[in-house]
Amino acid sequence: MSIATHRRTVAAATGALLTLALGTACSTGQQSPSSSGAGASVAPVSGKISMTYLQKQGDQEYFVGEAAGAKAKAAELGVDLKVVNLGNDANKTVSEVQAAVAQKTNGLIVVVPDPAVGPQVVQAAKDAKVALLTSDDQICTSGPDPAVCAKTDLVPRIGFSGAQMGGEVGKRAAEEFVKAGWKPADTRIIAAWKQDVTVCGDRVKAAKEAFAAAGSAGVQKIDVATDNTPTGAQDRIAATVTANPGVKNWIVWGCNDENVQGGVTALENAGFKADNIIGVGLGAYLACKNWNSGKPTGMKAALFINGKDVGALAVQTLYDKLKNGKDMPAEAFAPTTMVDATTFKTSGATCS
Repeated sequence: MSIATHRRTVAAATGALLTLALGTACSTGQQSPSSSGAGASVAPVSGKISMTYLQKQGDQEYFVGEAAGAKAKAAELGVDLKVVNLGNDANKTVSEVQAAVAQKTNGLIVVVPDPAVGPQVVQAAKDAKVALLTSDDQICTSGPDPAVCAKTDLVPRIGFSGAQMGGEVGKRAAEEFVKAGWKPADTRIIAAWKQDVTVCGDRVKAAKEAFAAAGSAGVQKIDVATDNTPTGAQDRIAATVTANPGVKNWIVWGCNDENVQGGVTALENAGFKADNIIGVGLGAYLACKNWNSGKPTGMKAALFINGKDVGALAVQTLYDKLKNGKDMPAEAFAPTTMVDATTFKTSGATCS
């Protein structure tokens, strides 16, 4: 989807990238503080703190969990938190940022539907001297595409490591491929994601590299552009399957569970049996529905990511900035766990 936006350039700088492991009550490693213009000039708040959490796809299970984690942490800290569902509307992002600023929010946490609105979001926060933090998806202060943005122009982010997540997905897909005993010539990989979302690109790239590194090179990969929804992925992947009639076996990975669930459904609808499909999801909130059914499924595994951890860490990070003037780290990452039909119930994964 193409979103028309006004693009503004802002001078800003963040500290070096840092990977932090999120635990139940603490993080490990040294923090590399951010001096981004989105938060550097924000004065500490002496009274009650208000925050606004703007989420894309707020009805998606992962983001529902993220909102719940944020609300629980806000209640613990005595923060007045408002959560807004942006859906997939990038233009709504800008209007809701403006509305939050008008309502005198002290801080913004944003999950953008489209990174192209990044410069506008940053400028609005900077003009109002409102602290800005992103979660999940990256935005850049100086341009619409974080993938080509200088690291010094990236807004502080709480989320997951795309490279780490994609690597785990590719590694598990390779294990399933070897176990299945398929021939590379009979197999195709479908990599499905919304191709203007930087973190999605990081994930599928890492999956491909890990798959090859595990000794499973030689399988042709087909990139499929989707909107990151199950129905969108299903439609696009169904067309891809129709265009490749000679393929016997399929491997599916993507940016999230939605892409993989859509792919598995498209393949099953096309007549492929579970034994001829290897789907490795990312999220586990849809994958577990297949496992709960007790029926054979092409969804062989999924990387469990807990949105509650991200929401809680985002609120805590912004609170520390607003209450104590503590610099926000350039990036902080939450942990992940690979699960399957035999292990998901003990992992804490919930089904949407």
